[in-house]
Amino acid sequence: MRLGEILVSALRGVTANKLRSILTLLGVMIGVASVILLLAVGNGSAQTIKEAINSLGTNTLTVRASGQTDAGSTVKVITKDVSDQLASAGLGHVASVTPQVSTSLTVSSSSTSADSISVVGTTPEYFDLGTSTIGAGEAFTEADVTTAAKTAVIGSTVANTLFPNTSAVGQSVTIDGTPFTIVGILATQSSTGFTDPNEVIVAPITRVQRSFTGFGAVSTLTVEATDSETVDAASAEVEVMLNQLLGQTDDDESYTITDQSSLLETQEASADSFTVLLGAVAAISLLVGGIGVTNVMLVTVTERTREIGIRKALGATRRAILGQFLTEAATLTLLGGLLGVVVALIGANFEINGTQPIVLDYSIPLALGVSVVIGVFFGVYPAARAAAMRPIQALRAI
Repeated sequence: MRLGEILVSALRGVTANKLRSILTLLGVMIGVASVILLLAVGNGSAQTIKEAINSLGTNTLTVRASGQTDAGSTVKVITKDVSDQLASAGLGHVASVTPQVSTSLTVSSSSTSADSISVVGTTPEYFDLGTSTIGAGEAFTEADVTTAAKTAVIGSTVANTLFPNTSAVGQSVTIDGTPFTIVGILATQSSTGFTDPNEVIVAPITRVQRSFTGFGAVSTLTVEATDSETVDAASAEVEVMLNQLLGQTDDDESYTITDQSSLLETQEASADSFTVLLGAVAAISLLVGGIGVTNVMLVTVTERTREIGIRKALGATRRAILGQFLTEAATLTLLGGLLGVVVALIGANFEINGTQPIVLDYSIPLALGVSVVIGVFFGVYPAARAAAMRPIQALRAI
């Protein structure tokens, strides 16, 4: 039997029971679309995070407390005073040092409120780093930091929530019972898919410490090197100076210093694991679709027992029968896979949970190939069962 005849016969078999075939196609289509879309969501989220890290610049360092200092130790923690001393130390490869403290609080306007809003206390240099730029109004000043002024810059989501029908600039908000005047609104930032970076309020670090966090350790220090070529030198200078200010040695681990390259490496490793996990979850639905193919093909073989007997009586070989039913199974999954690709490409045009999916180049051929392989794999048993029938027994079937 020629290949063309096998294909025509397979198409006839697939269309013999349209409803059953459509339901099987839907199962495969959902599986393929899920694989492509979830991989695209993982990739889109990874790209968003990567862009956010890159936007911080290749000349910045982040200093974080490691949390390994003993409670009874005399080693000092990194405070704003330590940050100020580090900034004024005259380090040759350090351009600026920006301290940050953070907490989550309830924020209210005269008409509504929002819970668990991230409140960041920092200095005006914060707005020159990364993606936190002013979109409307202005930033608070060094004078505001010196006087612990009750001024704040808010994210666009907070602005839309608290002041949906008017500009937030110049308005007053209450943060955990303390009134603040809004002097600016941050430009809208892209979401990473897990948290909304626009749900934030930025205020002078001295005011946030005085009203909310206390004057203890800061959360992070963002150190800006003079340029991208001096990051390693700046890191070495910061480490030496911090050790002196904190009264510790190189063997102590009260803080860690990371640059953007190490953050990118960590992010890429996490993103790869996350994407693989999403793909594995989606593959389960594709596997379920394959089981549906087995069920449909078994029913098809049972219904066409007499046809198989007649074909064998007329000289059809075991190989021809096997090829016919395997081709039908592969055709079902291929058509379902093609429909799944179309659905996935359409779905990739819309944001999913705040993330814009980015379809991976290899995901389409991979999903299609796997769908066909699954069709052949799960179609082997029904096809082998059909090919193994004896002509006389098949002809006697009703």
